[in-house]
Amino acid sequence: MPYLSLPGVDLWFEDTGGAGTPVILLHAASGTTECWIHQLPTFTAAGYRCISYDRRTWGRSRPTDSGPHPGFAGDDLHALLDSLALDRVHLVGTAAGAIPALDYALSHPERVRSLVAANTIGGVQDDDYLDLQRRLRPQQIQDLPVELRELGPSYRGRDPEGAARWLEIEMVSRPYGPIPTQPLREPITYQRLGTMQVPVMVLSGEADLLSPPALMRLLSDHIPTSRFVSLPYAGHAGFWERPHVWNGLVLEFLGQY
Repeated sequence: MPYLSLPGVDLWFEDTGGAGTPVILLHAASGTTECWIHQLPTFTAAGYRCISYDRRTWGRSRPTDSGPHPGFAGDDLHALLDSLALDRVHLVGTAAGAIPALDYALSHPERVRSLVAANTIGGVQDDDYLDLQRRLRPQQIQDLPVELRELGPSYRGRDPEGAARWLEIEMVSRPYGPIPTQPLREPITYQRLGTMQVPVMVLSGEADLLSPPALMRLLSDHIPTSRFVSLPYAGHAGFWERPHVWNGLVLEFLGQY
């Protein structure tokens, strides 16, 4: 698969091709394009063209000396769409990948058909939201091993091999070590979310420790175009833990737009 050369990075992306409506998949902080193995066959069978990419500093996207780093997260996404001559796309982001997706949908609604924001705190900066976030995600949760933080107990007990594969992907997801996180061009606030023009599905996992359903419901409540959906028995990686149900919910939503 090709690289897209951008200032400060060669961005790795994968494209299933075809004439279907494009879907852009944005991975979590604990993953790369490798995480979408349970989505790509189903989405392409449904007629969609799927494009996923390793966000800057993750996976096979490699830093370069070609320009400033880290840049803005939405700019990389915008450049990818332009390079592939994609007019309007569906955005499907999970966890940290959903934050730049939200930002992009707010900044460029003319380029976005719909947005799925799954298992994410959304990056909201309002004080009451941050206070609730601190109470629901105390440091003790942050200090857990990553597989305990992110994979629900039902899944870990039911599919230890799948949990091990997820952990393998996570362990090699940041080959260049800690690099400054890309900022958003504008902070995400309740007021800004209230201007959303794009249809949004906020998809929660009922066993998610990092993006608890109560926090995600509050996020959804401030997006006038959103609907809130909860996935039983799923932790922070619902797309990996319960892919058949997760895929069905997402495809039903995308099919409306």
